Amino acid sequence: MTSTDGRPDLAAGLTFPPDFVFGAATAAYQIEGAVDADGRGPSIWDTFSHTPGRTFRGDTGDVAVEHYTRYRDDVALMVELGLSAYRFSVAWSRVLPEGAGRVEQRGLDFYRRLVDELLAAGVDPWLTLYHWDLPQALQEQGGWTARDTSARFADYAGIVHDALGDRVRHWSTLNEPMVSALLGHQSGEHAPGVRNPVSAARAVHHLLLGHGLATQVLRDRGADHLGVTLNFTPMTPASDRPEDVDAARRLDGQQNRMFLEPIVRGAYPADVEADLAAAGAPLPVEDGDLAVIAAPIEWLGVNYYFEQTVRAGARPADKPPTSFIGGEDVVDLDPTGPTTSMGWGVSPEAFTRLLLWLRDQAPDLPLVVTENGSAWPDEISDDGAVHDPERTDFLLRHLDAMSTAMDQGADVRGYFAWSLLDNFEWARGYEQRFGLVHVDYATQQRILKDSARVYADLLRRHRQAQEG
Repeated sequence: MTSTDGRPDLAAGLTFPPDFVFGAATAAYQIEGAVDADGRGPSIWDTFSHTPGRTFRGDTGDVAVEHYTRYRDDVALMVELGLSAYRFSVAWSRVLPEGAGRVEQRGLDFYRRLVDELLAAGVDPWLTLYHWDLPQALQEQGGWTARDTSARFADYAGIVHDALGDRVRHWSTLNEPMVSALLGHQSGEHAPGVRNPVSAARAVHHLLLGHGLATQVLRDRGADHLGVTLNFTPMTPASDRPEDVDAARRLDGQQNRMFLEPIVRGAYPADVEADLAAAGAPLPVEDGDLAVIAAPIEWLGVNYYFEQTVRAGARPADKPPTSFIGGEDVVDLDPTGPTTSMGWGVSPEAFTRLLLWLRDQAPDLPLVVTENGSAWPDEISDDGAVHDPERTDFLLRHLDAMSTAMDQGADVRGYFAWSLLDNFEWARGYEQRFGLVHVDYATQQRILKDSARVYADLLRRHRQAQEG
């Protein structure tokens, strides 16, 4: 289990506990398409992607990979892979076209059909309520900068649970609130495309408040396996110079600790609060908010892709705007080793360190790796297959890194590969392919990549070990 070259012997050496959950993940706007079907209202990603210059080549999720009509075929792919679970998100504006008020039963019916199909196939549904696609109607009322959106999110959570709570056990409130808040409101590279530190700080707090309020609603309705999914990027200083160490502290604070600590400890990190106040963008905390945000949960979703090395210094003009409030004097360095087609470094060792850090930060909270994956320039070969040795290597090395952390006491209960399918990769459009399954966007043909077959083989051997 020590090899890191992605050869089959590494896969053969990987073993996991009998009840370990293996799955794959997607998000509604990235795969569903059918943006005008059955009464769905527009989301901020519809608006953003249709705004010139916001996405690669002007790509949108209008069609995506037609999961809305092809979901049965996609569930069949999950069965072929041997997945025990599937993580998906519900599109808020498909259920509540105006974000609140009138409920669109046709939208809920789609998720009823999807869940029924999953259960009939023996695949456990893991439902995420919010994966970045706020209804545009709520954005026009202030979006996540408005405190009222937190309450509307809780209302939405109750509506979805009323429809699916008898069949869905695993619930996640938010996916990556850091991205929604900071990439959406500080750097503006994601929807709604705002560049305002005060708006970003308000969005941070109201997203977390929405998580807490929704958790209370779900708990009151009897849900008992609740979680939230955060994205973690380990921050390493470029040197031991005090200014570089402080730069890493500041970015670690906003990337990682600002979202984790209110949930698990009921308080924002004091240094982060001071940093934001100094930048003129304080968190809009009201009495009682932090107790709401710290509502008990049963698991923490962990999304990991890469680590980041940073130093103090003026941000170069060719770098995109910083995603961090007051981060204009911090530079993120380019990776020195291999990179994915997203330009992200490949650091499985940092994955192990992250899981061990979370073991210590939240010792009583089980972890579920809800996203981990990589994008590569895949092509269909002359033999009709998609050979993706880089993704296969990435997958196996990160599973090995996770197993190493588990051997050292990290309580990891599951792993969801990102992503099941090639899809709309947000502002990067269809340029980047993360899927285990290749999608020809012109024909919507699905082809299992080599990485999918290796993953399927690992899952098959895992099942056989439990049966034998």
